[in-house]
Parts: sequence; C-alpha cells; structure tokens
Amino acid sequence: MTIEILVPDLPESVADATVATWHKKPGERVERDDVLVDIETDKVVLEVPAPEAGVLEEIFEEEGATVLSKQLLAKIKLGAVAGEPTKDSTEDTEASPDKRHKASLTEESNEALSPAVRRLLAEHNLSPSDVKGTGVGGRITREDVDAHLANAAKAAKAAPVATPAAEPELPAAARTQKRVPMTRLRKTVANRLLEAKNSTAMLTTFNEVNMKPIMDLRAQYKDSFEKRHDTRLGFMSFYVKAVTEALKRYPEVNASIDGDDIVYHNYFDISMAVSTPRGLVTPVLKDCDTLSFAEIEKGIKELAIKGRDGKLTVDELIGGNFTITNGGVFGSLMSTPIINPPQAAILGMHKIQDRPMAVDGKVEILPMMYLALSYDHRLIDGRESVGFLVTIKELLEDPARLLLDV
Repeated sequence: MTIEILVPDLPESVADATVATWHKKPGERVERDDVLVDIETDKVVLEVPAPEAGVLEEIFEEEGATVLSKQLLAKIKLGAVAGEPTKDSTEDTEASPDKRHKASLTEESNEALSPAVRRLLAEHNLSPSDVKGTGVGGRITREDVDAHLANAAKAAKAAPVATPAAEPELPAAARTQKRVPMTRLRKTVANRLLEAKNSTAMLTTFNEVNMKPIMDLRAQYKDSFEKRHDTRLGFMSFYVKAVTEALKRYPEVNASIDGDDIVYHNYFDISMAVSTPRGLVTPVLKDCDTLSFAEIEKGIKELAIKGRDGKLTVDELIGGNFTITNGGVFGSLMSTPIINPPQAAILGMHKIQDRPMAVDGKVEILPMMYLALSYDHRLIDGRESVGFLVTIKELLEDPARLLLDV
C-alpha cells in the first residue's frame, strides 16, 4: 500500500511554491513525522512531514520545481523495508541490458534533470553522462553531483605532482565569480521595495532622542525585571510602547490607502523588521496596545527566534499597520527606511552613540540616537509626520509619560 505526499494548502495570497530541499532519497526509510521536503513560498518555508512510516518510493518533483497547492510530491510505500526493490526497479532488473542502458540515457537527459541539478552541472562544466545517478530510474540528484565532485577532488589530491607544464599557473588571487538564483523571498522583497519606491510619494523626516533616561531606567530595574518576568528588559519594548501611543494620537499614520479610500485601523499591529539567513522578514506583533513591557519583550524574542530558524507562519507575517526597523543593532548611524506597503509609514531606529550636546548652556556628553520616519505623503502631511516623530522623541526622553499617558 502506498500513500501520496501532497503540497500543503497554500494561503490565498500565495499563488505557488518552490521545492527547496529534499531531506530523503528514493528507497530510503522514513519514520512518521520525519521531514521529507522543504517547500519555499514568498513568505515562509513549509516543512512537509511523513504521515506514516515506510519507504520513500518515488519523488515526482525535484528541487527547484514550481508546485501548486495539493500537487503530488512523492509516494511512500507503507510497511516496506529500505533496500527492497520497487515495482519500477524490478521491471528494470528484468529488462534487457540494452533496454536498461537506453532508459538510463533517457533519464539522464537534460529534460529529466531538475533545474537545481542542471544548474549545478553547468557550474562545474559537467555533462549528465559524467555523473552516476542513484535516483529513480537512474535519475541524477544533487547528492550524486556532490559525491562526484568530492571524489574528483580526492583523486586530484592523491594524484602525483606533475612536472612543470608549459602553461603558466594562475595567480594566487585569481578573480572568480559565482552565479546563484535569487530565492523566492529575496525576489519578493526586491519587488515590494521597488513597488514602494514607484507607487508611493515617500518622504523621510529626522529627529534625535536622548537615550540617557531610558538607559538609566534599564540599569536600575533590569535585574528585578528579569527575575520577575524571566526576560530581559531591552530597548524595543520602549520603542513599541512609544510608537503605539503616537499612533493613537495620529491615526493617519496608522491608516492605509486602498484605491481611492483611506482605511483607518482601530487596532495596533506593529511589524518588526528581522534579518534572517533567508533574507528580511517583517513578523507582526499584534494588539500592542494591550501588551505589557514584559509581553512585548517575550513576543519580539519569540518572533526573532522563529525568523532565525525559519519557523514563522504565514499568519505571523501578514497584516501590520506600521513597521519598526532597528538598523542600530548593525551599527547604522543614519538611514532612510523604505515603506512596507500597504502601510503608510516606517520608523527607523539607529545606533546609540555618545555625542557632545548643549544642555542649559553647557556641553554634556549624552547617548544620542537618530530617528528616521519615512511616510507616504499622499496620506500623511508634514504636520502629522513631524508631530508623530516629536511625540516618540518626548516619550522616549521621559519614559514616565508612557505610564501617565501625558
């Protein structure tokens, strides 16, 4: 008995997906809940587990293939033992040598190879006949190419040193280049950034904030805060609290444009720009007006870990009325962030750096940070944008305002 492995249900906003990585090979034993393959969408990577234990009988979509929701990916033979011949392999054994040779050549033609394998062969100037395939029907997999390259490297290393040839040796610092296709996430980010630049009247306004009051407050309460709430007291909770309060006072910044209409949101879902190995993602921290400092810190930490491990769900990535991006963690002193459509604005936080400032006629060294607010001028006027940024500045420079609502 065999069961079919299908592409999971894709969200309405995701048209198709790409087969990213197969973790099992045909003929290999799989246990229940073992991850068979990773499916990459524009937003997240979906893991497809094995519903039952058995042997992976056949793979229908190789790495790099574009698939749709509920499309057939593979078949698992229940109760089989790894190494047992499948029906196809039995037929191949019974076939004549000439027939098997002809079938092997057919399977190894370029049309039978997955895009990922074709790309790998081209990168190393290999032909399908150079590599021995171990896949279904002798199909060449990525692992076969990697094994061939590894064996070739070992053979070259073990070969005796040749006498000096007439050809000049390449310089030690020979220039090389490597061409790899963009991931779906990277292409989506690129398209959205370009869309934001071309379809919005984007403008950026700046201000600066004295971070000493917040730093003193953190130094005073960080130990007791961590002991009570089992999480560290960082800067992001202050940023989120200040932004949420400013959004309440300036509803235009919390709105979006839909055709000829302005949509005002009476909730406060804030997107956090997070850098991950796959690219930039913006998971959403929802209902920030109802969260405490500790809940905000825990929520941000959870989203950051999920983003790093590729475990974010589609629900955690959609929505969001306003975005906060913190380039200061990478050392950025000043930047002009790009709006995350269909949102109307984005706030950029930057590096906290000691600078000489004039305070009551005297020069003091203070930890200062630049704020940058990029906004859609079609919806937000200069008065609202500057007032919004000044409100954030005042709330951060006097954190007691966050508690007293003044």
